[in-house]
Amino acid sequence: MSESDEVAALRVDANAGDAHAQVLLGFAYDLGQDYSQAVLWYRKAADQGDAVAQRRLGDAYLYGEGVPQDDTQAMSWYRKAADQGDASVQFYLGYAYADGRGVPQDKAQAMLWYRKSAEQGYAGAQFNLGAMYVNGDGIPQDYVEAYKWRNLAASRASAAKQKEYADARDTVAKDMTPQQLADAQTLAHEWVVAFEQRGGK
Repeated sequence: MSESDEVAALRVDANAGDAHAQVLLGFAYDLGQDYSQAVLWYRKAADQGDAVAQRRLGDAYLYGEGVPQDDTQAMSWYRKAADQGDASVQFYLGYAYADGRGVPQDKAQAMLWYRKSAEQGYAGAQFNLGAMYVNGDGIPQDYVEAYKWRNLAASRASAAKQKEYADARDTVAKDMTPQQLADAQTLAHEWVVAFEQRGGK
């Protein structure tokens, strides 16, 4: 089956209202850099509650691909995907609230979204949550929690980020007592055990 036949088959299912086919058709248009058509299909699936489509529509607004660039619209669609449990979008919402991009700057909301993402094992969110505890950014400074989250981030990070995250964790350790360090390591271990029991990877 040629690519055009595959796209034609997707279009039949997408026109019949199949959200998954609509997302795949959106991907096909994205690959062909026909962003306005991609957005059309993502919106159809997003309106049916498809989290992947909601995220892709958020991306389209964030980068101005197929629609005018609009941070507020981007965050609105990201919020819909984040509410369905997309850890990477939850992380980005945390960043948006911390920075005030497309939403009012709100450290409590940043913390909430970073934590939701971090609890799913998303290393970037764990790292940023650790940073909030190190700096006392909108919350009381807490080196034990900071070390715990940075330790988890370092253990889960991609190869490109492992050294950066480990160095940041070790910097926090320099300001901790041996007891605080032991407590933080225990908390990190307990988190890993609970995460694996929940089926996390």
